[in-house]
Amino acid sequence: MQDDIRRADANSGTPKLTPNNSNDFEDTSGSEAAIESFSDEPVEATSIAIPSEEPSSADSVLASATASYAATEQSTFHDESSVETGAVDDTGDEPKQRFKLSWPPTKKQALIIATVVLVLGVGGAAAYSVTSRDAKPLATTTAKKKAVVTPPVPTTVPAKLTGLTVDPAVNQRPVTGVMIENSPDARPQSGLDQAGVVFEAVAEGGVTRFFALFQDTQPDYIGPVRSARPYYVQWCLSFDCSYAHVGGSPDGLAGIKSWGVKDLDQFANSGAYHRISSRYAPHNVYTSIAELNSLEAAKGIGVSNYTGFSRKADQLYKAPDPAATGKAAKAQDTRAPVNSMDFTLSGYYYDPHFEYDAVTNTYKRSEAGQPHMELHQDGTQTQIAPKVVIGMIVSLSAGALDAQGSAYSNYQAVGTGDALVFQDGTVTKIHWSKPDIKSALSFTDDTGKPFKLNAGQTWVTAITGADKASYK
Repeated sequence: MQDDIRRADANSGTPKLTPNNSNDFEDTSGSEAAIESFSDEPVEATSIAIPSEEPSSADSVLASATASYAATEQSTFHDESSVETGAVDDTGDEPKQRFKLSWPPTKKQALIIATVVLVLGVGGAAAYSVTSRDAKPLATTTAKKKAVVTPPVPTTVPAKLTGLTVDPAVNQRPVTGVMIENSPDARPQSGLDQAGVVFEAVAEGGVTRFFALFQDTQPDYIGPVRSARPYYVQWCLSFDCSYAHVGGSPDGLAGIKSWGVKDLDQFANSGAYHRISSRYAPHNVYTSIAELNSLEAAKGIGVSNYTGFSRKADQLYKAPDPAATGKAAKAQDTRAPVNSMDFTLSGYYYDPHFEYDAVTNTYKRSEAGQPHMELHQDGTQTQIAPKVVIGMIVSLSAGALDAQGSAYSNYQAVGTGDALVFQDGTVTKIHWSKPDIKSALSFTDDTGKPFKLNAGQTWVTAITGADKASYK
């Protein structure tokens, strides 16, 4: 309240209070006295005059509580320690006495304190109820959404076929497979050194043949192109590839039709092939990836959907240090080092030899005692040197006879088997799997996890047993 409560005349004993304009109580008797004398004499019940105007909620509760207390309490505060002489009133009357709280409080003091707390609590709640009805809601702000940041489109990605770093558009090209001859009259071949994956096996009569897959590179000179065989077609389907060939064995051609192969047979698409004059038939049919891609586009052949080999970065073999101990000893290379290997296929003219080149981490290929060379269209030659060489053990049986009476080879390309992987100057025994004709060919380690090959050209030679591979 703004002013002290003006009390009733000392003779009246019963003060009557009325609220002023500031909601403080004024003395209606015109005299002032101490609000209450704390003595041994009983305190009479005091009534408070409530004005007819409706007071605020807090004032109403306060008046009611004070009257209730006065009506029920008739005892006195006898503890003299609770009374002290107050300051002289500014009217010059007798000094006022103030209420002094003792500790611990007396029973009456505790009751007064509890009453005051109750009054203040109820009054505060009432005031909050009144004011909150008219309170305007606080302005709310909507959190701004963070801008969605689109990651940049990668400029290079690993090629699905080789694992080499390429433009993303390369993986959107179709995989194109080409049958390439390996008779002495067909050497040196063209395009083999640029293939991503090469399969090598005996066609018939001991003569080997290659099946080269292209996606990363687009050589403009590939040949000589020869006829189809069923096991090559099945390897082709592992990469969802188009199949370029010149005719084929009866079972090979039948498989192309029944298995739904993307057929690029020269017999039906001669415009995508040409014959060179420097060689005689049938060793003179050549093509290019540009010509074959145009043929694929005309046939509506698009991106190839397949799972490539698992790839890794080069990890050259490092000979262990005999003096190493502790962690250093455990971290040493446990792979078996190999510097050269030979595969037995059918004889001297077709059995390949590979020599490891530690500088390039590749395997230089030879056959018939000579480096296996690649002939470019400009007349230059380079030695074929794949990054990874795999001796894949595949069952072989004799098939139908060709026109010359030689039996076609019949490899079991579908199934499972073991293999030897040569990379980084080492050899590792692994396993291969191709569950069905159209499924991917995969390589795994002894735990069943994908076995990772070095990025680059992978050369797969079909051998009939582990004894057909020698290395040192």
